Amino acid sequence: MLGPSDEDLDSFGGFGRNSGAMSKAFSMSSLRRQVSKESTGMSPSVLMIGTGEYTTGFVHGAASDSDKGAGVVALTMFDLRARGKVNRLGLCGTNGTKIPSILKHMESAIGNVYSGLDLTLQTFPAENVIDAYAYRSAMKDFVPGDCVTIFTPDDTHFEIALAAIEHGLHVLVTKPAVKTLEQHRILCEAAHKHNVLVSVEVHKRWDPMYTDARDKIKEL
Repeated sequence: MLGPSDEDLDSFGGFGRNSGAMSKAFSMSSLRRQVSKESTGMSPSVLMIGTGEYTTGFVHGAASDSDKGAGVVALTMFDLRARGKVNRLGLCGTNGTKIPSILKHMESAIGNVYSGLDLTLQTFPAENVIDAYAYRSAMKDFVPGDCVTIFTPDDTHFEIALAAIEHGLHVLVTKPAVKTLEQHRILCEAAHKHNVLVSVEVHKRWDPMYTDARDKIKEL
């Protein structure tokens, strides 16, 4: 599999070796090129880490009453799979007892609303298990060249992202990527060493509310 070149790492921002801007991300064209698995003809599988509002639309034991009631990340991944862009999907949290409620919610908010989407997921941890480090075992079910999304509390981003990088997985982590410059530099070096891409997701850029406002402004 083709890994990121020095030009990718140094020119696009993101987690480039010499990047000084923590909020920039690798260009999406570069990201698509790197994770396409062209050599095997396979689309990458994706492990979604974090089961909260932005991933599933489920928060505090119920559907979110915000504009993200159906979530964003999981819905997007189901759509990408329907389009043949990604393969197997996994969903990892820390409290397995919540999984049945989350799946029921997604069936209601996504399965019953959007046609043609397969909501099949491999979930972690097991439904009777609470494990703050479930992501470690979950990553073992994915192979180098696959991807992870990280939408978890800010202070967990670094540890999860580093574990994913060391497993050879490409990473999309929501902002802020890390809490310190030292952590940023460690991820930079790890991404280069393991030949993977790490991108920072600034999610307000894609929020339906802001997208709608942008479209309406264009019509003025």
